[in-house]
Amino acid sequence: MNTQDFLLELGTEELPPKLLKQLSNDLSSNLTKQFSELNLSFSEVEAFATPRRLAVLVYDLQCQQDDQVIERKGPAVNAPEQAVAGFAKSCGVEASALEKKALGKIDYFFFSQDKKGLKTQDLLAEVVDTAIKKIPITRAMRWSDLDFNFVRPVHWLIMMLGSDVVEANIMGLASGNTTRGLRFTGAQEFSINHAKDYQKTLLDKAQIEVDFEVRKQIIRQQVMQEASKKGATAVIDESLLDEVCALVEYPCAFSGVFDKRFLQVPEEALISAMKSHQKYFHMVDDNAKLLPAFISVANIKSSDLSVIIDGNERVIRPRLTDSEFFWEQDKATSLVSRLAKLDSVLFMKSLGSMGNKAKRIELLATYIAGVIGANKTHSARAGLLAKTDLITDMVGEFADLQGVMGGYYAKNDGEDLAVSTAISEHYHPRFAGDTLPSTKEGLCVAIADKLDTITGIYGIGQGPTGSKDPYALRRMALGLLRMMVEGELKLDLKTLIKHSLELHSSEVNIDSADDIYKFMMDRLRAYYKEKKVSGKAFEAVLAVRPESPYDFHLRVEALNNFTQDKASESLIEANKRIANILKDQSNLSVEVDSSILLEDAEKALYKATDAIAKRLTSSTDYTGNMHELIALKDTIDTFFNEVMVNTDDSHLKQARLNLINWVRSLFLSVADVSYLSS
Repeated sequence: MNTQDFLLELGTEELPPKLLKQLSNDLSSNLTKQFSELNLSFSEVEAFATPRRLAVLVYDLQCQQDDQVIERKGPAVNAPEQAVAGFAKSCGVEASALEKKALGKIDYFFFSQDKKGLKTQDLLAEVVDTAIKKIPITRAMRWSDLDFNFVRPVHWLIMMLGSDVVEANIMGLASGNTTRGLRFTGAQEFSINHAKDYQKTLLDKAQIEVDFEVRKQIIRQQVMQEASKKGATAVIDESLLDEVCALVEYPCAFSGVFDKRFLQVPEEALISAMKSHQKYFHMVDDNAKLLPAFISVANIKSSDLSVIIDGNERVIRPRLTDSEFFWEQDKATSLVSRLAKLDSVLFMKSLGSMGNKAKRIELLATYIAGVIGANKTHSARAGLLAKTDLITDMVGEFADLQGVMGGYYAKNDGEDLAVSTAISEHYHPRFAGDTLPSTKEGLCVAIADKLDTITGIYGIGQGPTGSKDPYALRRMALGLLRMMVEGELKLDLKTLIKHSLELHSSEVNIDSADDIYKFMMDRLRAYYKEKKVSGKAFEAVLAVRPESPYDFHLRVEALNNFTQDKASESLIEANKRIANILKDQSNLSVEVDSSILLEDAEKALYKATDAIAKRLTSSTDYTGNMHELIALKDTIDTFFNEVMVNTDDSHLKQARLNLINWVRSLFLSVADVSYLSS
């Protein structure tokens, strides 16, 4: 089979940095999907992306489609002649040219035709055009008087099959083999001689590394080297690194400094200013303290780097001055005095103002504190003040600092340390893998805040549907569950949901509690799936409806340990057998009249069960309980081998049913292990 490497490069004006990776992935995915639909094979695909280009290199692309035999099924042979003639006409032949073939017990007319495979070169123009048009773009641009649109205006197009240019005209661009280098240095235009040489040619001719991940690692290394020169450590935020990589084609890292006086401002504010406005990496000393310095990445290697450094130092100065000004201004007004202004800030239609939300958080945090043993006064105070930093100048400029700045302002106001810490951490965990609040009071406020949002939005009928989750409630619920599980908090989730709903206005449907609980359990299922816990183990615990997610977690852990024991398989099947025997029975009890029992096997099971039941009474050591129950294996096996439960003696039958029901109840005190059956 004849194959060639295919190269597509679309040259553009500077692409949105936060969209670059997604645009690249979409183009590559759309292209390969088109090839697969056309039955064109290939061995490997590489996607490339820089601020000014999207490229895809497809290795060993089949140069011509395989010949095909197209077969159409028609009416049965005993169908009316008119139907047969109509089918033949639709195939462009006479009825006599149709074949007869058996399909099951009936003969049908079929039409077969050989179809010659098309040359790939003749298909590429439409394939590429479709692949580009199918890239999802929220805000497309138009340019000049052309009837085309894309995320940014396009300027050149390369389409090559091996060393040959594939002729095409897409978005007003005639394809060729000429690409462009950097805007202001080196070769401005040069040719690609062969598709497979694309990456090497760009690197040799223009020092442009088109592979996003390779370029990203080059930037990482340069930033770390710059920090090392200063005897410092660079803090590399991965999302910032991605953004910087999407801004430069020829990375050249350098460092600069700023006035030490700015270090009087909370370091988070300085870091936010450097990251969000200037795309700078910050540096810390051996004690993880912020240094008055930064690292930036230029898109060109300058003959006089000092000019670039000086320019960046001048640009960052007013940014940090703004942060300093906001800090001093905000400190002049206490958080308590800002409470009244929260009443004029809308939280969400039908859910009232942020002032209403603050009062609900205060009450809910107080309730939670009473359950988990946190300080009620501090939890209530932190809950009430948690949202007041939303109307400060600093958070107005840097939204990512909400909560963090509230903690600083609370400390400045002389609030208790527990209060300021709880405020600063009440948005945690903000994303997967993020840290939990470090104090019980912080957990109270964070849980109250997230639960208030979930119950409120769900209660007005705006919960997630399908893949749509506009208010990120799934992520919020997962964070809430993480706090309960990993924080080892014995909170009754159903009671908590009900309590939260009751704090909302009458516009929130209080009857949505069951739906919210089910939604939370679905998120808990996702949590354990990520932890590689089997779905059967989750369902086994869910079947006994534990009150708290932490209690749920302890039971899951106990099941995991239980299933590691060889005896578990027999006990799981025994539980399934017992469940089947009991499913249609009524008047069951765990009270067994042992005087009725006749067989040695059933007497032995009664004695063993009685001994274990006494040890398990009120125990929440689920792992230990399951270990105790494993000791019943041989006794249960012997019982089922030697005893007939459904005997003709009704009193004896009832005693035996109660006995196995008692055994099953001991297992159900942890989980319904019958769900673990294969």
